[in-house]
Amino acid sequence: MGRRAERAAIEHLLAQAQAGRSGAVVMRGEAGIGKTAILDHTRDVAAASGFRVENSVGVKPERQFAFAGLHQLCAPLLAHADALPEPQQAALLVAFGLRGGAAPDRFLVGLATLNLLAEVAENGPLLCLVDDAQWLDEASAQVLAFVARRVAAERMALMFALRDADASDVRPFAGLPELRLDGLGESDARELLASAVRAPLDVGVRDRIIAEARGNPLALLELPRSAPPTHLAGGFELPDTLSVPHRIEDEFRRRSSNLPPDTQLLLLVAAAEPTGDVALLWHATAQLGIDPHAADAAETASLLTTDTRVRFRHPLVRSAVYRTATPPDRRRVHGALAAATDPQTDPDRRAWHRAQSVLGTDEDAAAELEQSADRARARGGLAAAAAFLQQAAELTPQPTVRASRALKAAHAKHEAGAPDDSLTLLAEAAAGPLDALQRAHLELLRARITFHTTRGSDAPKMLLDAAKKLTPLDPPLARETYLHALQASFHAGRLGHGRWLQEAAEAARAAPAPPTPPRPIDLLLDGLAIRFTQGFEASVPTLQQALESLCNHDSPADDDNRSWLWLACHIAAMLWDDEAIYVLASRGVRLARETGALATLPAALNALTSVLVLTGETARATELVAEEQAITQATGAPPLPNARLTLASWRGRRPETSELYEAMVREARGRGEGATIGLAQISLAVLHNGLGNYDDALAAATPPVEYDELTFSSIALPELIEAAVRSGQPERAATAMELLESRARASGTPWALGLKARSRALISTGPAAEEQYREAIERLGQCRVATHLARAHLVYGEWLRREGRRRDAREQLRTAYELLSDMGADAFAERAARELRATGEHPRKRTAQPADALTAHELHIARLVANGATSREVGTQLFLSPRTIEAHLRNIFGKLGITSRRQLKEARLP
Repeated sequence: MGRRAERAAIEHLLAQAQAGRSGAVVMRGEAGIGKTAILDHTRDVAAASGFRVENSVGVKPERQFAFAGLHQLCAPLLAHADALPEPQQAALLVAFGLRGGAAPDRFLVGLATLNLLAEVAENGPLLCLVDDAQWLDEASAQVLAFVARRVAAERMALMFALRDADASDVRPFAGLPELRLDGLGESDARELLASAVRAPLDVGVRDRIIAEARGNPLALLELPRSAPPTHLAGGFELPDTLSVPHRIEDEFRRRSSNLPPDTQLLLLVAAAEPTGDVALLWHATAQLGIDPHAADAAETASLLTTDTRVRFRHPLVRSAVYRTATPPDRRRVHGALAAATDPQTDPDRRAWHRAQSVLGTDEDAAAELEQSADRARARGGLAAAAAFLQQAAELTPQPTVRASRALKAAHAKHEAGAPDDSLTLLAEAAAGPLDALQRAHLELLRARITFHTTRGSDAPKMLLDAAKKLTPLDPPLARETYLHALQASFHAGRLGHGRWLQEAAEAARAAPAPPTPPRPIDLLLDGLAIRFTQGFEASVPTLQQALESLCNHDSPADDDNRSWLWLACHIAAMLWDDEAIYVLASRGVRLARETGALATLPAALNALTSVLVLTGETARATELVAEEQAITQATGAPPLPNARLTLASWRGRRPETSELYEAMVREARGRGEGATIGLAQISLAVLHNGLGNYDDALAAATPPVEYDELTFSSIALPELIEAAVRSGQPERAATAMELLESRARASGTPWALGLKARSRALISTGPAAEEQYREAIERLGQCRVATHLARAHLVYGEWLRREGRRRDAREQLRTAYELLSDMGADAFAERAARELRATGEHPRKRTAQPADALTAHELHIARLVANGATSREVGTQLFLSPRTIEAHLRNIFGKLGITSRRQLKEARLP
């Protein structure tokens, strides 16, 4: 009734989907406002238009069960799962408990769901309706929200109905297009009320009902039914103290409380059993001695229907019935449902019902919940596993076992991304008897939570204390924890309380001896301990051995090594090992793609982007930044600014760099994360060296060197030397040069020796300077860092011009200009152009190319297809459906003026 604008919006959504332009909408409103009626209307319109319609309904008690809501939606479609690539098919079937295997990443399940729905939509338009989405289990909500953000060119539409609730209930759907449902207008409200109250209605009473109902359709339909006839004749009044949904729920409670006792108990069984299984309802009521005809009174009262499924008049009936029941009645009902549930086919629901039937504690019920947690974890349902474990701990009678289960639940909550709940459980575990190893694990988990939530200055000491406690109890774990402490100390950096890097390094020197042969993480630990106790030069052999070991370990089973790829990339940058940093950063992206780990892929893309900036592949770097931003948007995670800042600074984009710099430093100071400030300052130094603002570049490059930060002191040294020379401070350049020469000789890589030669040339004169410039070009030409090679040509050309050798200067400056222009280092390129003009030559501007019209995202797709990837392969890599990739290709072909993939291979892509 009414809802003209809403109907028009839905018709537009369906029309777009039929035309191959997917869409999703989140319908929001209070309980009873008409969301389900809109979904029913949409279903009818879609079915009449040839859509296949699939449904899922969130039920509050179902939130304990991982992927329950997703399975409800996808179960009728699983015949199409054979069309999915094997990793996606396996992920989906493991998540649904239909196949054994390693727990899948939830976003790999999301990609599998996207492609399953897209496969179905190939046969005709598809509409997915999800009611009460605020009550979906966490895994299902995350997957479906991900799918809604990634649909584009499929013949598909998704609609989610969400009740106004706490922000935590709707967070996965934040940012999706919304359709807000408000109350009906007065004329529609009057018409609806007249349909609900057949008898003549006093005008004053009618106006009062409409005013109190505030346009809520369910209130207009239900509240008058519960009012005595005398109230409808005059004096009808509803309490102002309750919200409209609470008033409706209160009326449902009154209506159900007037029914016979057996009917009330039957309603409670139905309210406590979320699946709507009729057979289960009759089995449970039989356990309680309730005659099936007791349901008749509930149906007559329009509270419940029992045909092929058990359905309540409205979810508020379920909540009213369950809230009204006494605790003993609830326990009786859950006990009957546990007895009626098949322990073979549905052990988790049986365990859950049994747990709700317990008064006090019960070891058998707790043990069943613990088994359910293991099954949930095996399917990738970390939140569900954590919920089962938390409840198991509450039901455990024996204090030692209870503390142990609370500790296990705390670990699960941390893995599920619920740090506050994890800390609460840790406090409960700490109150119980724990052995020394368990208490050490408790301290380690508390420290890791602190590190992951703040990345700041408190974590290093906590991790160091945990490592010391683990040393006599679990030596391998103790060594890993010392490495975590060093990593956290690096993060805290200059903002850490005290000199944590030195303290952690000194403590790590006393760690238990590594196994033979040492693992890569053992070499990392020993090398970093040496770095901050004996100095850079002494640490190089061990750290180079660690990097070599990591580069040579690329087995899917090397999970322990994967977690240290980020730290290893920083160490490779510290040692100027361009080959190792490229291999390790590329591997991080590849592994994240292969496992569907979208939670870690943005950070991996961030790292590889920074590497590609250094190698001069700024076009590819821009593509990866676009991909990272698309993924963080799809997953609801905050975007990572590090690589964007690095890219903006090398491109010489001052406003963008300044804005990103200010935001990064502000947030880093708030978190106590000094390392991020160092990274930001280096980017600022690069920007100002490119622009020729040498005083500003010197100011930015100085702190990372003075604080001797793990990676950033190495990267900052060449920037500091160039800025000091150009700003007329040779003493500062000479001091930094001594440090750079010592470290570069120890490293011995072409990158390190090339930077040393370039920097030495800047502070030299005459033939010695020219010899160093030539060596710099030769060394840097032997490695991947094309940006620094181009800058070597630039500074050599600048020196030659000042020496009056214009012809030689033009050759170097022309090379620098072409290299820097092609890689998009615009500020440095303009520096080269100014110098060229000073020699009397005007640089040729880069001519526009057809590929310039492509967006970064389109360029990425074009490059993958040009290299031979199929649409399905590209879709798998970019977490999109093949049809969406095909739609992008059509746009790409149009912009490039081509018609085939073969021509794309021949196109000149930057």
